[in-house]
Amino acid sequence: MTNNPAIDIVIVGGGIAGLWTLARLRRANYQVVLFEAEHLGCVQSGASQGIIHGGTKYALTGKITHSAQSIQEMPRRWKDCLDGLGEVDLRQAKKLSTHQYLWSNKSLASRMTGFFASKVMTSRMRHLHKKNYVAPFDKTDFNGELYQLDEPVLDVQSVIDTIREQYSDYIFQADVKKIIEPGSLSSHDSHSHEYYQIELFEQTLNKKRILFAKTLILTAGAGNENLLASIGFEQPKMQRRPLLMPMLKAKTAILPNMYAHCLGASALPKMTITAHQMPAAQTVWYLGGEIAEKGVERTIEEQVTCAKEELQNLMPWMNFSQCQWSALAIDRAEPKMMEGSRPVEPAVFRENQVITAWPVKLAMTPIMVDKIMDELDAAGVKKNAQPLLLDCSDLNSMQKAKTSLLPWEKVQNWL
Repeated sequence: MTNNPAIDIVIVGGGIAGLWTLARLRRANYQVVLFEAEHLGCVQSGASQGIIHGGTKYALTGKITHSAQSIQEMPRRWKDCLDGLGEVDLRQAKKLSTHQYLWSNKSLASRMTGFFASKVMTSRMRHLHKKNYVAPFDKTDFNGELYQLDEPVLDVQSVIDTIREQYSDYIFQADVKKIIEPGSLSSHDSHSHEYYQIELFEQTLNKKRILFAKTLILTAGAGNENLLASIGFEQPKMQRRPLLMPMLKAKTAILPNMYAHCLGASALPKMTITAHQMPAAQTVWYLGGEIAEKGVERTIEEQVTCAKEELQNLMPWMNFSQCQWSALAIDRAEPKMMEGSRPVEPAVFRENQVITAWPVKLAMTPIMVDKIMDELDAAGVKKNAQPLLLDCSDLNSMQKAKTSLLPWEKVQNWL
């Protein structure tokens, strides 16, 4: 009889979804560890713009949508965490900005002014007088309208670091290669008939390990697909919605800090810009919104050309000639929807003792974990169980997961 470690709950995937789940469960006295194949936040979380919005940008057509209603409480919940009063302690995380801006041209502004002045929006949005305009909108050549939205933008890397530092004893770098259902193969291990068998590979040590888990929580984004297939589950199905997100960098004197959405004719902003600091007094502008969604059929070079033209059209008073450019291709992994449409809220599924989850949006992560907690209760998973049912000294020698670089830190060749 072997003595491979047997654990109550294993989380697979170390983005914001997995880390937030780990923090909530540890604080609730569940016995749980997390495995990440590469670096924490290395895919979707690291590619996020860090915007914690409450549904305002989903309401840009002039009406409150289901998406807006699903997410409207999220800024408050995140703020509580940032203040040390919430479900996860984020006091050490960095705010890039306490608010965002929305800007528009005159024709669109006239259509939207009534909506922004409505009771629905006045608590979060205010129209700015020209004397209060900030860079880069404080130039006389800017001929639009500017609104301030009191919802924060966070440094995602610092959020990941903050959670990692608090729970480092339970976060390991190891690739889950295969998951085998209880009782599905003959084994001499005493736990093989009641626990899921997990095959791990530690790349740094070129070493394979076996352990057992009573309950699995899959928060690996696109990686959930292969994990589910390895168990033999046909549901839930997953979809990918790709983005190609432009980025440009220059001296901070050229690219000021800004966190803003350019309003278009649809619910999706024409462009969402967030600013991030780099060494040598440089700033990166990271571009999301319509430009990132429509650019997926282009090459990086074509997307850069398009982004240059679009930015110059939106901000004709600015000079981008000294900027360097690149773009990040990223897939948003989500539960499969009819005709590939965008999910409006986090998705959590349970089959037997396997919970699969996608937060859909960074801001919605707390909602996702609420649903995971409900599923743990429904599955009868107990708190205050023994941390490891067998000797776990072998786990202590495993590599601890580190935080990933951000997208612009990985670019090797700027255009």
